[in-house]
Amino acid sequence: MARQAGQQIGPLRRLPLFLLLWGIASIVMWVPAGYALALDDHATSRSFFYSGIVGLTIVTMIALAMQNRFPKRGTLGQLAALMAAYSVLPAFLAIPFHDALGTTSFLNAYFDMVSAITTTGADMFPDPERLSAPLHLWRAQVGWMGGLLMWIAASAILAPLSLGGFEVTAKGEPGRAVSGAAQSEKADPRGRLLRITRTLAPIYAALTGVIWILLLMAGEQGLTAICHAMSVMATSGISPVGGMEGSTAGATGEAILFLFLFFALSRLTFSSDTVTSGYARLDRDPEFRIGLMIVFALPLMLLLRNWGAALDVGSDVTAEQGLRSLWGGIFTVLSFLTTTGFESANWGEARQWSGLGTPGLILMGLAVIGGGVATTAGGVKLLRVFALYLNGLREMERLIHPSSISGQGVGNRRIQRDGAFIAWVFFMLFALSLAAISVTLAALGSGFEQALVLSIATLTTTGPLIDSATDLSIRLTDLDGGAKAVLCAAMVIGRLETLAIIALITPTLWRG
Repeated sequence: MARQAGQQIGPLRRLPLFLLLWGIASIVMWVPAGYALALDDHATSRSFFYSGIVGLTIVTMIALAMQNRFPKRGTLGQLAALMAAYSVLPAFLAIPFHDALGTTSFLNAYFDMVSAITTTGADMFPDPERLSAPLHLWRAQVGWMGGLLMWIAASAILAPLSLGGFEVTAKGEPGRAVSGAAQSEKADPRGRLLRITRTLAPIYAALTGVIWILLLMAGEQGLTAICHAMSVMATSGISPVGGMEGSTAGATGEAILFLFLFFALSRLTFSSDTVTSGYARLDRDPEFRIGLMIVFALPLMLLLRNWGAALDVGSDVTAEQGLRSLWGGIFTVLSFLTTTGFESANWGEARQWSGLGTPGLILMGLAVIGGGVATTAGGVKLLRVFALYLNGLREMERLIHPSSISGQGVGNRRIQRDGAFIAWVFFMLFALSLAAISVTLAALGSGFEQALVLSIATLTTTGPLIDSATDLSIRLTDLDGGAKAVLCAAMVIGRLETLAIIALITPTLWRG
């Protein structure tokens, strides 16, 4: 009787996760359709409206055929559905985009949708004028949905499996359900997914709405305001005006985005569902503290470097120039650390009075470090960096006092030992993935520098890095089909992370 009642009140529990995401994507296509209709762009409106109807019809027919089947793969099956959402679903999302644009190949449209849904934000069409306003909205909207999906999946799917950075502090092995709340919900992983969705989705939407309203009050244009609001929450870096230089909100708009970028430094800024013992307070969270140190220390060192160079050549530097340069550095460092990729309009201020450029290697290093665990940021993640730091500090102590006992707490001692080991394993897998993708791109005709920049940008889901890390112009449209396919795979790997991919292809985990 209880099972029958559950079947009646929980139809979403029977619907496979991938089909549920497909259905939601079909419905949200009507948002750009309505926007295009309001702009009298009937061709674009029809492309999105009809695609949404077709997609919803297909999902409904498949759901009716599978209504008596229940998912049996648990959380690991949801991880497989998550991978399909980032690799297969963009093919459907690209249909109206390709039809409405009409001047590009379907592969380019698919690449752009993979870039958006993985929150990479690599711009296949660098000229903003080439895309109409509804297409700009659709790109930002897909990125926003991809960020929300990652927010939810981190707590509902990756945390129970000790993946996505949680393996550093969890007691279970990566890919296997751990004890505690996740183990008690093992029999009903869909219930955990729905519960976390009901908790996080309103917070995510509300924060986006707050950013949008604040940007409008700061004088930003309507489309730009909503796109930048969605891009900051998703850390996708998608902009309809080419970034901060095309913004009309000025320094006020940058300050607003700066404040909300902190949500990508630590999961404690928006949720306590996956908090590990000992780090329940934001001021004690190692991720947040390391992030703050990088955000304020690195721009200060760059400012001193540029100021010293300006004094050597006899340039007159005012305090106002120095402050603008410092602000440009702080905003840009936080943006690339969170893998968003927005450059401050004042980022190039120091170059004008010091004559020194900022090495792109710094931006690539920030993207590799990445943001916090269970956020929309990519990269290696700050928690893994903290684990390696603790282990390195302990090894130096043992060089001086070989028989000493670590003075860290119980949680940090566990991170020093097992957490640092798994963090180092992930870092090596990341390095191997970077090398493999770079070599593959080089074999397909890319130069060394171009291949390295493209590999880091896609693996860390920091698409704007392609334009910012090098003085050479890299046009994604000029790459051949094989290189684009490799980059699409790299973006999916960077979004899910290598350990999750390994868990999906390990037969013993599926039999467990």
